[in-house]
Amino acid sequence: MKILYAASEALPYVASGGLADVAGSLPRALNQAGHDCRVVLPLYSNVRQDLRNKLEFVTNFYVSVAWRNQYCGVFKGVENGVTYYLIDNEYYFKRSGGIYGYYDDAERFVFFSRAILEMIAHIDFVPDIINSNDWETAMVPVYYDIYYRDKLGMGNIKNVFTIHNIQYQGKYGMDLCQNVLGISPSHYSIVEYDGYCNLMKGALETADKITTVSPTYAEEILNSYFSCGLDPILWSKKYKLCGFLNGIDQDVYNPATDTDIPFNYSVDDKSGKAECKKLLLEELGLPIGKEPVIGIITRLVGHKGIDLIECVFDDMINLGYKFVVLGSGEKHYEDFFRAMAYRYPDRVAVRIGFIPALAHRIYAGSDMLLMPSKSEPCGLSQMVALRYGTIPIVRETGGLKDSITDCGGQGGNGFTFKTYNAHDMLDATVRARAYYDKRMQWGKLVSHALREDFSWKRSAELYLGLYKELVG
Repeated sequence: MKILYAASEALPYVASGGLADVAGSLPRALNQAGHDCRVVLPLYSNVRQDLRNKLEFVTNFYVSVAWRNQYCGVFKGVENGVTYYLIDNEYYFKRSGGIYGYYDDAERFVFFSRAILEMIAHIDFVPDIINSNDWETAMVPVYYDIYYRDKLGMGNIKNVFTIHNIQYQGKYGMDLCQNVLGISPSHYSIVEYDGYCNLMKGALETADKITTVSPTYAEEILNSYFSCGLDPILWSKKYKLCGFLNGIDQDVYNPATDTDIPFNYSVDDKSGKAECKKLLLEELGLPIGKEPVIGIITRLVGHKGIDLIECVFDDMINLGYKFVVLGSGEKHYEDFFRAMAYRYPDRVAVRIGFIPALAHRIYAGSDMLLMPSKSEPCGLSQMVALRYGTIPIVRETGGLKDSITDCGGQGGNGFTFKTYNAHDMLDATVRARAYYDKRMQWGKLVSHALREDFSWKRSAELYLGLYKELVG
């Protein structure tokens, strides 16, 4: 089977979030299962230079963006056994800042979506499946439905659309339809929703299947509390909606071989984890002791549950915890953690920003990872934490619910709470502390965590089942 995976970012070329991890790992797992999955993404100016130097020019053509005809170049690279196509247009993608957040993002990614379909006629690869991701590629199934379904050689392509975070929908004024999308008024109804042009809604209407990144999230977004307004559309498309839990790259996240941590370890010899904890505390200026260390690695924004932490932080300190925090986001939350580090200099260390190598050392050196999210479509941090023998404390939502089972029952691998309530979260940390103090019991829990398998193999099988269903 031939699959084209369309994403606005993908490792190893460029990354700003979890989508890049998925786009860098799932295609490789699909290829290892004997299929031909290739990835297409924009050629941003901040693509790593060493990878840019290895790219091969394939072809160029022009792409219609409403009344504009825009140049499009196609470059090809092969990394980790996966072929990547990179769409080149310096006007849209040669920007000095990040990859998102520009005034013309709608136009940039409409161009990218149309270029993906145009590219197929110019390369030696006609996919059976195009899997588009989030609003940036939401116009791929829309344009296919309007313009390409009857095009010679492209009539049998099936479209899958994956929602990674429904909060970001590509919502603009209706004037976008004429000025950027370039579709006729008879097609406006595909993208129109609640008086706006909503690109994600267009993908929900036209894709053959809709997937999300966890089974629980697929259920949650049918509820208005989680859907950000799209639940009526999703209910009408429920027959083609399903959720598959993401995996992690177990080669990148492997405590036995990770070069970013000071001591390697495994389930057969866990001694290195204690050394990682000791050196993490030294690195961050905290005294070495027997107290449990809670790691927090997150964007410091409201839906990550930081307000719950804020509410009962002193209580958790009184339980004897030390905290290691890495992240950035809203100034209010950044200032809160800075204040806590000032108030509790022997208990709290904070680094504002995102430092990948330090994140690995926190995963390895912490005893627990706290993720009290208000919503979490999938979450990767809890899986990474288990990979390093660090026990997650999570709220039961989205992928957190699907991957973490409370230690109060059989086969538990973490500590969970249900309601979005600070004292319910505090209770989970109380139970975790009591478990930690029973050293033999805690050691068995760490060994269980180190044996957990959240590789992409299981998720790839689910995607392949869906693809095979579509292509018959």
